[in-house]
Amino acid sequence: MGTDERGLFMAAVTVLCAATALAAPGTAFAAPAPTPAPAPAPTASAVPAAPVSDEDLEEVRTGLDRLYHDAAVATDAYNAAEEEVRKQSARIVALAGRIVEGQRQLERLEDQAGAAARAQYRTGGLPPTARYLLSDDPQRFMDGAGTVLNGERAAKKLIGRLTTAQEKLRRYSADASAQWKELEADRRARATAEKRIERQVAAAEELESRLEEKEKERLARLEQRAAHRAQTAWLGTGVLKGAGGRASAQGGQAVAFATAQLGKRYVWGAEGPDSFDCSGLTSRAWAGAGRPVPRTSQEQWKRLEHVGIADMRPGDLIVYFDDASHVGMYVGDGRIVHAPRPGRTVTFAGAGSMPILGVVRPDA
Repeated sequence: MGTDERGLFMAAVTVLCAATALAAPGTAFAAPAPTPAPAPAPTASAVPAAPVSDEDLEEVRTGLDRLYHDAAVATDAYNAAEEEVRKQSARIVALAGRIVEGQRQLERLEDQAGAAARAQYRTGGLPPTARYLLSDDPQRFMDGAGTVLNGERAAKKLIGRLTTAQEKLRRYSADASAQWKELEADRRARATAEKRIERQVAAAEELESRLEEKEKERLARLEQRAAHRAQTAWLGTGVLKGAGGRASAQGGQAVAFATAQLGKRYVWGAEGPDSFDCSGLTSRAWAGAGRPVPRTSQEQWKRLEHVGIADMRPGDLIVYFDDASHVGMYVGDGRIVHAPRPGRTVTFAGAGSMPILGVVRPDA
């Protein structure tokens, strides 16, 4: 890479990293100082090609980490919104069924009320039972009084059922309207998250595309060294001393499912069978073991029982970063299986190669 190309490359790094920071929600930043105009580039014959230094590549690695981390946060938001869309859609379908059944019940009750009104009209305004009350026969009078009382009770019951059916229909309609509003809000949230994911992934891919093949290989080695340093430091604390719990039967099934997905592509929002994101892998693995868990890493962290790192066993989920934006499954021996990020595949990694937030157990 020549000096002029290197200057353009590092300018791109600066712009993309700044774009990442500005895209993060809830954070304010000062306006960046204007970038000075680059000096005229010398000709290739005058200046030999200058390789990108390790320091430059480390800056690239840091920028990529930020971009993909922000994409992971947006992916969790997308997955949460997608889950709510599914739930709201199911609720609306159920309400629609209730409304249809309620309408049919109301029509049947109205038919009964209409039949009673028509019968009264045919008898000159008096129901048949009332004529018993006009009889000179005492026995017929007593029988008629009971019949009239039963008729009144039946009429009141019919009116009550009509009123109840009408009230249910009004309530179901109001609930359906509210559910539609929530569904639209969730769809908008999903669309917003989708755009944000695509923006961050595109920026990361653009940044990586500016590297030559040899620089990409060096960048990969830098990433491996950084992960190895973090894993070594984590193990060096003795955090796993005494740990060695065996997987439960369901935990063993979940591990078997997750490890069977090795080599499959990471795709945000995916939950199999051909591709996964991080929480798509863990949720599908545990669902296959007969223990459904929340769809997103943040909900897995919130709703599953927390356990200490020293007490973890294969099948437990390790949640990463302060915002719970990544999750992997512990498989033992200080390792996890996880779906890392766009452009990567399901793989093994050191459990301490990323900042650990904590550990949760689906089958506690």
